[in-house]
Amino acid sequence: MVVELNVYVDLLQRENSELQTRLSNSESEVLVSKSKIKALERENAVQAADLMSLETRLTATESKTSDLETENAVQAADLMSLGTRLTATESRTSDLETENADLQTRLSSSESELLISKSRIETLERENAERKVAFYTALTNSFNVGPFSTSITLKYNKVFTNIGNAYNPSTGFFTAPVRGVYYLQFTMCGNRAPYMSVLVYKNNQKIMYNYERKEEGGLEYMTNSVVLELMAGDEIHLVLASGDSLYDDGDNHNTFSGSLLFTL
Repeated sequence: MVVELNVYVDLLQRENSELQTRLSNSESEVLVSKSKIKALERENAVQAADLMSLETRLTATESKTSDLETENAVQAADLMSLGTRLTATESRTSDLETENADLQTRLSSSESELLISKSRIETLERENAERKVAFYTALTNSFNVGPFSTSITLKYNKVFTNIGNAYNPSTGFFTAPVRGVYYLQFTMCGNRAPYMSVLVYKNNQKIMYNYERKEEGGLEYMTNSVVLELMAGDEIHLVLASGDSLYDDGDNHNTFSGSLLFTL
């Protein structure tokens, strides 16, 4: 029994030794595990701090993103409003350009019409001025005119009326400014024998020959008139026949006058 007890004791000692060894190993593993746990806890703390920092940054980023999205939405709304205003402005600009082009066309048309009207007015004024024709003249203050060896054109150089300037006192010619019917009249006076006379010429055509036999002494008169259709540019002048004479002085005994009755 002693032997068995010793054997049993040895067995227990070996088991105890093994248990101690295993316990020692377990404790070592526990220490290692604790060290690893602490390291992991530190690592987790760091990671937690990093995670918190990341969450903070993420929150800040999300806030900034939200602000940017809000700002972008506002800018998009502003951009849309500006686009709408730009479209309206472009439309208004187009309308104004169209209106301006229309006004330019109307202005050009009005200016053309104004020029035509001015031209027409000038033409009418000129025609109206040409229709106003009247003259009245007397022959001379030099007393006796003639007799001459050849017929001469009488130049009535005392002009009292010359509306339209159709009579030229330098030549003695009346020139019709427009086509129409004219009334022409003359008075002749003489104080010498044997004859006093006046011939009426239209251009180079003799229209009328008026003469009066004159006795010596005193003044004698003759008046005559004619109504003629004249073309523009036709000329009328009076002629004293060769060998005949007239008399005129400040009392204007010899006159030549005329006027436009109406145009044709």
